[in-house]
Amino acid sequence: MKTFKAPRKALTGLDGETVSGLINAAADIALLLDKRGVIRDISVGSKTLSSALQPDWVGRPFADVVTIDSRPKVELLMADLDANEPLPRQLNHPAPGSSETIAVQYSVRRLSDDGRCLALGRDLSALANLQQKVIEAEQSIESDYSRLRLAETRYRLLLQSVSDAILVVDLQTRRIVELNPSAAALLGDGARRLVGRPVTDAFHARGAETLGDWLVGLRTAGRADELRLRSAAGRECGIQGNLFRQDNVSHALLRLSSPGVVAPVMTSAGPWVEVTQRLPDALVVTTAEGRIVGANRSFLDLVQLATDEQVRNESLERWLGRPGVDLGVLVANLRQHGSVRFFATTLRGEYGSTTEVEISAVAVELEGQTWLGFAIRNVERRRVTDARSARELPRSVEQLTELVGRVSLKELVRETTDVIERLCIEAALELTSDNRASAAEMLGLSRQSLYVKLRRYGLGDIQGSSAGAGT
Repeated sequence: MKTFKAPRKALTGLDGETVSGLINAAADIALLLDKRGVIRDISVGSKTLSSALQPDWVGRPFADVVTIDSRPKVELLMADLDANEPLPRQLNHPAPGSSETIAVQYSVRRLSDDGRCLALGRDLSALANLQQKVIEAEQSIESDYSRLRLAETRYRLLLQSVSDAILVVDLQTRRIVELNPSAAALLGDGARRLVGRPVTDAFHARGAETLGDWLVGLRTAGRADELRLRSAAGRECGIQGNLFRQDNVSHALLRLSSPGVVAPVMTSAGPWVEVTQRLPDALVVTTAEGRIVGANRSFLDLVQLATDEQVRNESLERWLGRPGVDLGVLVANLRQHGSVRFFATTLRGEYGSTTEVEISAVAVELEGQTWLGFAIRNVERRRVTDARSARELPRSVEQLTELVGRVSLKELVRETTDVIERLCIEAALELTSDNRASAAEMLGLSRQSLYVKLRRYGLGDIQGSSAGAGT
């Protein structure tokens, strides 16, 4: 804060009327207070405040003309009178004949040694109105954003659920913007990596020029005859296109078709399917990329969903315990070996449940298309009923590595330390023929510490051996 260098010299000789005019011009409202905080005079320079505030404030305590929530701030204002730089405080005055309030920012200055002071206020109504408009604008933007997000969700749901293979291409850059699971199944295992790349990469190099000319015709005329090309995966494809604009950019919606490529769908007909639906183990069929095309009721129970439509076209990775790890490991092993047995992981439900499971899987070729089948077994009961395994520490590196991803690194290190400690104690007891005193000396422990650790790990009969501890 910067003030006049010589206020006494600069302002000397000013009479009361001049000072009053200066205060009236500088502040929207000024209150002259006595040492008890009672209002003795008022000066109002704002037309808004002149019409809105009560005229009977003179003779009333300052705290009585503000709202209840602002009264503690009045006390703080008066307490700051002797401070070098008193802090301004926002107070609210009740508006006459209304439930609304008028916000005023006050600062207080002492006038004389007899306790008189001056409360200078600045009307914040304009600022409050501006803030209200900002809030309303933000709410309007959020509402528009919610509608756009809902529209995008509907678009993506429709794109993912249709059985037709769909590509969305930016005609200006000729790059793929979107493709659905059906298109990924038709174009091959690497189709998901095509998003953002030229559309010609999805097809055989010999047809790149033909496809380019066809897209030019589609952009110019708005329509084009069906084009037949061979995909990069080697399948014959029929291509039909429709033109649409989004964000002032022309896009092409390409519908692909190929004879003989039909996704296996688990229907409710036939005894085999009925049996699989009733199996206690979860069964899931996916594309080569791990997108679900069918699942039985046991899987739906594990992931806490009601119908298979809710999981169809979703990646199995969505529910596996280690996102970005488990499915990649399973798919890689299926491509290399054709089958996987007893893969330990967890399955996450939609509402927070976690289930320990074992997965066996197989890769099957049907009509030139790769499909993956997963058998998922709930092993929670096995782990719970095995009381020994629930209490016993891991005894091998293999058992420890199974815990990776299920527990934190801190817990895993603690488990490892306990395993090593137990193994050392067992080795010392074996070398000393179960002589506790000698084992304690060998390990550099006191006898009492050794007995505590023996109890912890359940090694031997401590009571029975205490008598012979020194032998």
